Amino acid sequence: MKDSVQSNTAGMTFKSLRVAVLEDDPELREAILLPGLRDFGFEVTAAGTAAELYRHMVKNAFDMVVLDMGLPDEDGLSVVRHLQELPDLGIVMLTGSHSRNDRVRALREGADAYLAKPADIEVLAATLHSLSRRIRRRAAPEVAPEKVADAHARWHLDTDGWCLVSPRGQVIALSAPERRLLRTLIAEAGAPVDREALIALVTKDVYNFDPHRLDMMIHRLRRKISKCTDEAVPLLTARGSGYIFVAEMQH
Repeated sequence: MKDSVQSNTAGMTFKSLRVAVLEDDPELREAILLPGLRDFGFEVTAAGTAAELYRHMVKNAFDMVVLDMGLPDEDGLSVVRHLQELPDLGIVMLTGSHSRNDRVRALREGADAYLAKPADIEVLAATLHSLSRRIRRRAAPEVAPEKVADAHARWHLDTDGWCLVSPRGQVIALSAPERRLLRTLIAEAGAPVDREALIALVTKDVYNFDPHRLDMMIHRLRRKISKCTDEAVPLLTARGSGYIFVAEMQH
């Protein structure tokens, strides 16, 4: 598996997030979870049984595991008990059970998060990004409180630009086109970026690209930010030119 080391906007280095997905439903696994998570920038390895997951883990290191409660060869909670013994491994339960007792049991056994099916890929991706940031903070040396405050005083990109983090630490998972747009907009924060430059980021054929598609992408991105956070959306329209990103937290 490719194991590239990349840097984020804060100057830190980290490995691409590697996720193992243990799901016995092949259609859900192959048609939805794997391509969906890859679209959000994760390196994904699939397993249909607990035994297959364990074989993968002998050969590969993973940052997080997503697994179902009901499996053909081992109870999902038993898998969680085994996995939680591994240091700095994030565990997300993704299950069709809506039982409160199942949720409590999963979290008690060591799962970091519990999501009910049907799977919402954006919610799952945001959960994984949030979990990875918590794991990194646990593993990192202690940082002075004033430096933590400074880091969260503005909107910024994390995990090599695959998630947008609000000043209050709320996480929005980004698709590949959204990532390309925001990397440029945030790099030019406070200054307008013209529409032609943004269109060139999302298509190779700028002459046959409908400009209204860019407006729809921006509209969808604004709605996503508004839905996922309780903060003012920092993506504004620059009249007659394009769009502008306001990174500073407003007081």
